[in-house]
Amino acid sequence: MMGIRALGVSLRSQAVLLCKRTKAHSCARRGDIRGVYPPIATPFTRTEEVDLEKLEENVQKYGKIPFRGLVVQGSNGEFPFLTVEERVEVVRRVRQVLPKEKLVMAGSGCESTRATVQMTEQMALAGADTVLVVTPCFYRGRMDSRALIHHYTQVADSSPVPVVLYNVPANTGLDIPVDAVVTLSQHPNIVGLKESGGDVTRIALIVHKTRSEDFQVLAGSAGFLMAAYAVGAVGGVCALANILGQQVCQLEDLCLSGCWGEARELQYRLIEPNTAVTRKFGVAALKQAMEWFGYHGGGCRAPLRPLSEAEAKELRKDFSSNGWLPHSA
Repeated sequence: MMGIRALGVSLRSQAVLLCKRTKAHSCARRGDIRGVYPPIATPFTRTEEVDLEKLEENVQKYGKIPFRGLVVQGSNGEFPFLTVEERVEVVRRVRQVLPKEKLVMAGSGCESTRATVQMTEQMALAGADTVLVVTPCFYRGRMDSRALIHHYTQVADSSPVPVVLYNVPANTGLDIPVDAVVTLSQHPNIVGLKESGGDVTRIALIVHKTRSEDFQVLAGSAGFLMAAYAVGAVGGVCALANILGQQVCQLEDLCLSGCWGEARELQYRLIEPNTAVTRKFGVAALKQAMEWFGYHGGGCRAPLRPLSEAEAKELRKDFSSNGWLPHSA
């Protein structure tokens, strides 16, 4: 008699085969990821335990904003600092609280292919609608196209939910080569790419070279969201949406409506605060700004440290000078 795990693998293989046969229809609908997603933060208690109550309160607020869904356990969720059990439980709680019509895109990337396959299965069981898989990077000198194509193919073959590639060179030190993205776009269970590098020429080239596939590109930052839409991206995973969610969704609407002049003016006002909570000061700044805007941010888990007084003052200036906060504290 076939074992339970073997049976599961067999069923997934059959599902992938079926997906290949019906790719132009059911898979395209199943893998539609267009829209805006905040990569949500993970609140912690004073003793650095995951604060599930505050997490749920944030999710309830986000559920009222016209996001397509939430990214859970992305870079802003501090996933490298969480245990496997914590990562899965956070996804489970988000799925329980978030309105059913909104997608949960769960980060399932690990350093080994084996661990990523296992984490992906656990995220799907926890309620994830799709998974976001960051590039393995510890041995980045050997993470060439051949290695990455093999890694993502193995994950996608085994995954019970659609897979989104995650390119974030600022954190990993490597880019998924364009030729690897093009090859992987042909896999029926790989539906898109979150591109956080900020190179709009690269985004345009990937959109162009994958146009014949059911494959979508999401901008990885609000700082270049308008430019990404202009060259064919279909949405964004934007840290700033944790704070200015309505405004980032408004920028999306303006781009989709072809109101490029208004979109440009709004984009200008989002660049400095976006840079402040990403490249400039990182997750600690994101969490501080969340507190100013009525969300639960709180502290980070060590070794990340809180902002200094000078950094917090500069962060506030980046928001106030663009009209998002009063100039005085």
